[in-house]
Amino acid sequence: MKHQARTILDFLAFSEQLKRELRHSWLSDGRRESVAEHSWQMALAAILVAPTLEHPVDLLRVLEMIVVHDLTEAVIGDIPSFEVSDRQRAKRAREEAAARQIRDALDADAGRHVFALLLELSTGSTSEAKLVHALDRLEVQIQHNLAPAETWEAVEYPMVFTRLRSPCAHDPMLAALAREVEADGAAKLTAAGIDADAVRRAANAA
Repeated sequence: MKHQARTILDFLAFSEQLKRELRHSWLSDGRRESVAEHSWQMALAAILVAPTLEHPVDLLRVLEMIVVHDLTEAVIGDIPSFEVSDRQRAKRAREEAAARQIRDALDADAGRHVFALLLELSTGSTSEAKLVHALDRLEVQIQHNLAPAETWEAVEYPMVFTRLRSPCAHDPMLAALAREVEADGAAKLTAAGIDADAVRRAANAA
């Protein structure tokens, strides 16, 4: 039992990196968002959204996946989806290696459980994994909509119209959320003096 307690404490110390790892997202007060804050808001969204879904999901499983979904970033760091770099090209392989490192840092049962959650997410075939992927995309755009417009990069403008529809299309409530979040993003662009309709047309034509 002493060994298990020490293993848990050591792993929690390792996971503290996610409180310090900053994402390419800003809060409404202009401060950078941490990975842990992103995961927390995803978890809150899951609690609110799960009862409204057309088909029931195992909410505990969803919350477990949300809590661990970015654990690999404690090893490899946050890499924005639009970044063009060697580390982006190597991201999948590095995530797989980090997942094995995380599994091996825990006792056997806990390691297998966390690794199974990460594997389920990577395959994305279960209803729970699909919900987590949708909430991941939604939370990103929701936070972008809350952030000051000057924190947006031009490459992110068309993402307002492209990042949400596909991962949210499998459920009516998720699709409704995607439409509302997209509308908020378009309004944010317009308020910043950007032609949201032109951005939308270019994004849809791409």
